[in-house]
Amino acid sequence: MQHLKHKAQEIAQFYTQNPKVDSLLLAGSISRNWQDEHSDIELHILWSEPPTDEDRLAPIKKATGSILSFHPYEEKEWSEAYLTHNGVKLEISSFLTSSVERFVDDVVVKYESDYDKQCIAASFYHGESLYGEEKINELKHHLIQYPVELSKVMILENLHLGNRWNNRQALLERQDWLMLYSVICEVQTKLFGILFGLNKMYVHHPSFKWMKQSIHLMSIKPVNLYERMADILTGKPESSIKELTVLIMETAALVEERFPELISSELKNRLEYLK
Repeated sequence: MQHLKHKAQEIAQFYTQNPKVDSLLLAGSISRNWQDEHSDIELHILWSEPPTDEDRLAPIKKATGSILSFHPYEEKEWSEAYLTHNGVKLEISSFLTSSVERFVDDVVVKYESDYDKQCIAASFYHGESLYGEEKINELKHHLIQYPVELSKVMILENLHLGNRWNNRQALLERQDWLMLYSVICEVQTKLFGILFGLNKMYVHHPSFKWMKQSIHLMSIKPVNLYERMADILTGKPESSIKELTVLIMETAALVEERFPELISSELKNRLEYLK
């Protein structure tokens, strides 16, 4: 898949010709060597001032790209996707440099758990500079020390599994499968939030894409976590509920070892509660 990285470097030149571009980052699976045959190229572009439509369209024309989507400015971001003439897909996210600086501060100084901001932080933490290395290194340096306060926020927010989990036995007995599996996925997602906080890892995707690779990077986790998470999603629902309940208690025990002040007797009772 090395050709994707070479293609990213080639496409990057079409953007860096614009004097408004401060930096350009290779993000996503390619920057982490997680790419496979389904991967596309993700580029994050930092602009000194808002790009016009022409600023965004010019590189696509130079790449002889076919536009798949072209979104206006929303949530502090411009985004577009296109295919090159030889079928390589590019996902482009553009931000003002000042916006990304604020997002990073929100995460590492204000300890905001917001997954969208963490995803941007994770991209710059793990990403590869293709242009404007000084600014990208500055952002990387700011992100090196994952704050213990952010760990606590991530853990506390995700330890509350929601009232629907308490109804899991009723959903099972009613064979209310759609809602049951929705609850199971929601709880698994919360467990990942806790474990990312415990392991001081910035969330790189709001739905925790690349589960196997993420688990491999964790030093603090229940044993055989990937296999057990996979079995919960693919096994019999009765067994899945039992196994997920065990995983919850094991994860809570890992939290208690490191942050005993976060696990109260009331919380333990709530985690064990079954309606």
